[in-house]
Amino acid sequence: MSATSIRAFADNAVDPPVRGFLHTPETPNGAAVVLTHGAGSSAQAPLLVALAETFSTAGFTVLRCDLPYRQVRSFGPPGPADAARDRAGLENALEAVKKNVGAPLLADFARSGDFRGRDQSEVAPPLSRTLRQGGDQNKVGAPPNAVFVGWERRIFLGGHSYGGRQSSMLCAESPDLVAGLLLMSYPLHPPRRPEQQRTQHLPSLHAPTLFVHGTHDAFGSIAEMQHTLKMIPAKTKLLPVEGAGHDLGFKGKAKKEELPRLIFSEFAHFFELSS
Repeated sequence: MSATSIRAFADNAVDPPVRGFLHTPETPNGAAVVLTHGAGSSAQAPLLVALAETFSTAGFTVLRCDLPYRQVRSFGPPGPADAARDRAGLENALEAVKKNVGAPLLADFARSGDFRGRDQSEVAPPLSRTLRQGGDQNKVGAPPNAVFVGWERRIFLGGHSYGGRQSSMLCAESPDLVAGLLLMSYPLHPPRRPEQQRTQHLPSLHAPTLFVHGTHDAFGSIAEMQHTLKMIPAKTKLLPVEGAGHDLGFKGKAKKEELPRLIFSEFAHFFELSS
């Protein structure tokens, strides 16, 4: 497996500060991903750690960052007044990782005509079905030391739950900020309150977006997510995770070991990566 280094990262010269953990690949491919956490979690969330390791092994520079509210409070959820500052923190994190990856932040990929149009949403087979059939596992899978190329100058943003929602809101406000989004367990509405939709910004989202969502997620059903994707004027894809709830199988010491690799395979296919 390709070696990567992991170190604590901080940029206190900006406001809000950027703090987290930087994964640097042995053989960089020129691309980077910023990953952030859900409302009750942090940059140390096992799902983020596993994803960062998977992406870094494939050549990506990865920054797992704590949102500003988590930097000042070690536990508990964010408040309504935290959201704007959390988005500003994400923007600072993107700038920080751009400097570390050594590539200009160009969003040509996001602006491409190939990623526009309201009829471009897709739904992938549930991940557990993929494992049983061996389909995408054989088609997309690569050796563990493979470095994926053709990603120069591309910076991506990803988040779980609240972190994903704030990422999508930031990119709706700043259309050319990133090459694409990875949104896991998007919190479409509070549990048992489907009338409280969190979709107002989605018609302004022009970044290609891969959604990963559990079939038992109380924050939104697969059917609701499919309907929601039609609101987004960029290319989208929904990757259902069969049997998973909002935590996507990463709760406490439990880990859905195959999930990070399969998310990366779908990510590679969706964003037209080659190895």
